[in-house]
Amino acid sequence: MESNSRRDFIKKSLIASAAISVGGVLPAFSAKSYNNIIGANNKLRISMMGVNARGNALAKNFAAQPNSEIIHVCDVDSRAIDKCISGLTKYQQTIPTGFADFRKSLESKDVDVLVVAAPDHWHAPAAILASQAGKHVYLEKPCGHNPQEGEWLIDAVNKHKNVIQMGNQRRSWPNVVKGIQEVHNGTIGDVFYAKTWYANNRPPIGIGKKVSVPDWLDFDLWQGPAPRRDFQDNLIHYNWHWFWHWGTGEALNNGTHMVDLARWGLQADYPTRVSSNGGRYAYQDDWETPDTQVISIEFGPNKLITWEGRSCSGMPTEGSNVGVMFYGSNGSLQIDGGNSYKVFDIKGKLVKEVKDSGPVNTASLTSPSQQLDAIHIQNMFSAINNGGNLNSDIMSGHQSTLLVQLGNIALRSGKQLEIDPSNGHIRNDKHTMREFWSREYAKGWEPKI
Repeated sequence: MESNSRRDFIKKSLIASAAISVGGVLPAFSAKSYNNIIGANNKLRISMMGVNARGNALAKNFAAQPNSEIIHVCDVDSRAIDKCISGLTKYQQTIPTGFADFRKSLESKDVDVLVVAAPDHWHAPAAILASQAGKHVYLEKPCGHNPQEGEWLIDAVNKHKNVIQMGNQRRSWPNVVKGIQEVHNGTIGDVFYAKTWYANNRPPIGIGKKVSVPDWLDFDLWQGPAPRRDFQDNLIHYNWHWFWHWGTGEALNNGTHMVDLARWGLQADYPTRVSSNGGRYAYQDDWETPDTQVISIEFGPNKLITWEGRSCSGMPTEGSNVGVMFYGSNGSLQIDGGNSYKVFDIKGKLVKEVKDSGPVNTASLTSPSQQLDAIHIQNMFSAINNGGNLNSDIMSGHQSTLLVQLGNIALRSGKQLEIDPSNGHIRNDKHTMREFWSREYAKGWEPKI
């Protein structure tokens, strides 16, 4: 399709979807039809939600898989739809339909899977709507904006019997899996502590100005379930991460990945105590979440995870800007951002190193590891088609996301949190539970299972 024809096609698709109302829930399809909705040629048919950056890279990865194709591209930014559809012509013959409102896509019986790569405040509400509509979901981390949303996602899967895979894709990377197996098998002895970290040199975001919404953006739909606020010029498309109203800070942006590996390695579920310190130290601007933060997560008397986040100070830790180090009675094991690990003896001498031939660019905001991520995608497809086990089911995804959510709650409340190890809830503090466990939603947008 020539570029002018493609643009006309996209504009017609956007016009067709514009008639949908902004609030509320569209009619859903029965979740009982999972076994009958696999597309022609045994390909799963994918709808992408949010394709500006990470979502655009994910779309290419899903399109490149031999057993799936992108049929819908959904975004509140009309420019992003055009760019994504144009880019997909290199990977598939099908020309996707564009929608400003992903809920219009969910009306279609042709969609098997919704991929959610929208901002954090949209993750759980979109996944719940997709579950109601009888779709499977690939859900970028974090699985929710707040702890309540993670519990709702578990309820949604239990009710609708669909598949939700969270995008903490390192759970599918072969050498990372081997490294965790070494931890579990006692290579470094009894493991009691996992240190995790992330460092970057992010610039300031300045003081935003209240300006008119650009004509290419449906800002009302971008806010969706979040109570309405005015548009400002330093918010979209990435800086929303640093505003509590829509984002969750560096702890959930990058911390989720490594804290998840730490919890997996320690074979821990819910913690018993969480504390955190930090703040916005590097610059004076609109950035609300901490750029410097340390979270301490205790599991009973003998297991500990810490996370150190430095958004504006990129000095590596243990030779890497991102990673997890497991400490045991006989040595240590380090997993960085790539598909590799190192084993050290008790004195710190390197005794084993397992490397991958392909580099991973952990500084990339979009696609640091496309071939490795494809393994995670195929794991989800196997679960859908054959009933196989997910490497990152929503229960596991919630448990890991919750750890850093609790870290943020401890920081914002200024309290050390005592946690119920049976469910992760905050003990003996109804005020903090009421203030931070969930959030206020825009009228008509409250998630319903």
